Amino acid sequence: MTTNRSFAVRCTSLLLPIVLLSSYATAQKNVCTQPNPAQLCTAANTCGSASNPCSVDVKRTANAASATPSIPNAKGNSLFCIKAGTSVEWKSSSKNVGFVVDLGTTSPFQPGGAIIGGSDRSVSVVAKTPGCYKYSAGACVSGAIYGMCGQANATLIITP
Repeated sequence: MTTNRSFAVRCTSLLLPIVLLSSYATAQKNVCTQPNPAQLCTAANTCGSASNPCSVDVKRTANAASATPSIPNAKGNSLFCIKAGTSVEWKSSSKNVGFVVDLGTTSPFQPGGAIIGGSDRSVSVVAKTPGCYKYSAGACVSGAIYGMCGQANATLIITP
């Protein structure tokens, strides 16, 4: 009986982080399907303003990639908001890292298209089109061998 109980405790302790992570991922994926995603924007998760640029640091992490906005206490790949008209600098503070940020065919930035840069080349764009956008961020270490690149999906909201 003790063996079954310890097995159940181990299984529960292993499954709990998986359930929590999957519910967080589901919440992140469903942000844009909510009736008014812009209501999720607060001062605590809004990056920059029309007079103050926003910067987003894209890096290769141990298991994936991470895009972290210049907001106090921001976590990588978490939802963040940008006001339309804000200049956004996509950069990498990690050494020898190249990145691609892809918002698909409906990029809300000017100029449009994929944002391609690296630790030696930041890219500035301007947030133009309000809405909720899912994006993927990929980062690779220069000269990397197979498996040294990482990718992550995240969401950003551009408010009017």
